[in-house]
Amino acid sequence: MRALTVTTFLTLDGVAQAPGGPEEDTSGGFPYGGWLVPFFDERLGAQMDAWFAPAEDFLLGRGTYEIFAQHWPHVDPTGDAVATALQTKTKHVASRTLTSLEWSTARLLDGDVPAAVRALKAADGGELQVHGSIGLVQTLLAEDLVDELRTVVFPVVLGRGKRLFEGGAAPRTWRTVSSEVTTTGAVMSAHRRDGEVATGAFGLEYEDATSV
Repeated sequence: MRALTVTTFLTLDGVAQAPGGPEEDTSGGFPYGGWLVPFFDERLGAQMDAWFAPAEDFLLGRGTYEIFAQHWPHVDPTGDAVATALQTKTKHVASRTLTSLEWSTARLLDGDVPAAVRALKAADGGELQVHGSIGLVQTLLAEDLVDELRTVVFPVVLGRGKRLFEGGAAPRTWRTVSSEVTTTGAVMSAHRRDGEVATGAFGLEYEDATSV
């Protein structure tokens, strides 16, 4: 069994749409594409390299696959851990519309996506990594298939755009295993699935009547 990890960039109000450029995803008239770029620093670049390192292969939604396919095959991989990984490792693509893929080592998932992902997770090997792919991640969260959620939350509020936690994520608690703030104020964290949701209450009416 191998771990499925998700890495996502978020604003303070939970928007995950088009962090990397103005033309990345303009659906819904989204005007803020590229909101991440002013906050990118060397420490975030190093963390992304570290998060990419244990990947055995990737799981991508159609939109993110098409964005990646326009850029990463043309990047010189020399000394670039992200480019090397994306150019050489298998990319499993979830799509209802694509019938063929031109990027080398990319393959379409067959049939039902949750079932196909469970089969991929059941195999031995390194991490199965998801990057971007908001719609796919929402499906994976709803199906409780994500083992580790890696988030980078940036100090910006947009007020509109696609949000990660839309669509009914399975209720779960997550254990924070790492957290660090970059020089620009972005919070890089990793959270591992921990169990069922526990609840409690505050208030005098809930205090133990025998306490002193």
